Amino acid sequence: MNILVKLFGLAVSLGAGALANKTLEGLWEKRTGKPAPKDGTDLNDSLPGVLVFAVVSAGVGAVVHVLTQRGTKSALARMKKTADEV
Repeated sequence: MNILVKLFGLAVSLGAGALANKTLEGLWEKRTGKPAPKDGTDLNDSLPGVLVFAVVSAGVGAVVHVLTQRGTKSALARMKKTADEV
């Protein structure tokens, strides 16, 4: 049962990360009028813009990772507690 919860946590993490990335790219384009910088070697993108996008993207990724890991751990704890009561 634990492996199923861990696999579910992984799937949620991947989905949440993809959704956060698409949302961030959309917000970036809406705010700046340019597509999000995906290639750091593209000289048409300004260095500060690339760095800001990279830092914000990494921060969002870290938050998504922590929240999904905590959610999975909480679900495992609840399952263990329920199994102990039976």
